[in-house]
Amino acid sequence: MKTHTQLLPSRFAATMALAWGLGLAQGPANAATVDVAGVKLEDRITVNNTPLQLNGAGVRYKAVFKVYTAGLYLSAKADTPEAVLTAPGPKRMTITMLRDIDSTELGKLFSRGMEDNMERSAFSKLIPGVLRMSQVFSNHKVLKTGETFLIDWVPGTGTVLTIKGQVEGEPFKEPEFFNALMRIWLGPKPADWLLKDALLGIKK
Repeated sequence: MKTHTQLLPSRFAATMALAWGLGLAQGPANAATVDVAGVKLEDRITVNNTPLQLNGAGVRYKAVFKVYTAGLYLSAKADTPEAVLTAPGPKRMTITMLRDIDSTELGKLFSRGMEDNMERSAFSKLIPGVLRMSQVFSNHKVLKTGETFLIDWVPGTGTVLTIKGQVEGEPFKEPEFFNALMRIWLGPKPADWLLKDALLGIKK
């Protein structure tokens, strides 16, 4: 997944503002939500009985069009890809669509993003999992505006993919698979450079 089109200057300011949660809204039990392009993300969640905090969030653009919001949850703040990949405990990436998209095409783009950010030999070992992931997306046909999917890393279990509230098949057990997915957004050739910074909580 590569973005070749130059981004408008106003987009940078907007993405950074969203990523840092300007306009926090207080929710029940002292929780807070961050509004990212109209999508409300909780600033704290629990995965596998472990509290996680929103590390960063932003919008994936293609040219000037909003495609989805993404939020990264970790047990402690991390501002480098290496810190995210090596962080202990559960982790979550949440993605909410901002437009209808062919889910088969999205699965292909994710596969390409994994391949573009890995050594060929390392990627080849993950091909069975990549093919299974692509099939999962293909089965859904279309992801519509407002629909969400989750990518969870649960130690001792693996990568759990949840689409529209439903867990999809068996976990992907290899730790390398989750890290390969994270490199789609955080690798040396990320899907979107501004989204990478936003997920890492980097202000510029």
